Amino acid sequence: MNQVSAFYTGPGQLLAAISSALDAAGVDRTSLRPADLAAVDEFHIRGRRATLEIMAALALTPDSHVLDLGSGLGGPARTLAELTGCTVTGVDLTPEFCQVATALSEWTGLSDLTRFQVGDATATGLPNESVDAAMTVHVAMNIPDKHALYAEAYRVLRPGGTFVVYDVLQGEGGEVYYPVPWADDSSTSFPATLEDMRGLLPLAGFEVISEIDSSDESLAWFQHMRAKIQREGPPPVTFATFLGDSFAQMTANQVANLAERRIRTVMFACSKPS
Repeated sequence: MNQVSAFYTGPGQLLAAISSALDAAGVDRTSLRPADLAAVDEFHIRGRRATLEIMAALALTPDSHVLDLGSGLGGPARTLAELTGCTVTGVDLTPEFCQVATALSEWTGLSDLTRFQVGDATATGLPNESVDAAMTVHVAMNIPDKHALYAEAYRVLRPGGTFVVYDVLQGEGGEVYYPVPWADDSSTSFPATLEDMRGLLPLAGFEVISEIDSSDESLAWFQHMRAKIQREGPPPVTFATFLGDSFAQMTANQVANLAERRIRTVMFACSKPS
């Protein structure tokens, strides 16, 4: 297991912990919907709201096959599948994440539309031009060779297909405060700059359609989340379930990182030329 996968891997009881938390909160598993799990499986800044923006940019239909590079616990994949009827293949480096994602899809009745496999986002093994759309959500910060990631997305995407990148970028305000939700320190953290991204995506062959900076909204989202937890207590199950005791410090650091422009959140919608 490499250092990145080890960071995200707990003692192997993640699914049991999620199940127990839902049971303790009285959540009816038989009527569970993807939105009910968003506090734990939409593991990215601005959560489900950002996923809906990604979905709109991808312009999916029920016939679309989507590749999610670095799919985590599968929240975005399930949201897309539920709301558009598309099928999603998720690839993630962390075996436990794939196991839990598969179980959560069973709980929400979306096993037929989503599948998750352990693999490297820079070398998925999928056939050339085999998917209609692709996305990567808060993944490249852990990948030093970003060209390999975007080149892989280009390879598997059919001509005319759309690729959406929603990532945390290095800001102009200085080095990132650690720990953060993707790394304990800089040894596994490789955020690109905005200028890097403007070069990397065209270098892989993509035409960049749009670039949307949501940093201000991200800061407001974190501040709102912290205030709500202080006021009402945390949801039944949250990112803390797998991030552990460092979660509070990570959240505080993210607020500071965004406020001081040490990080930025930006979404790029790209097209593979026909």
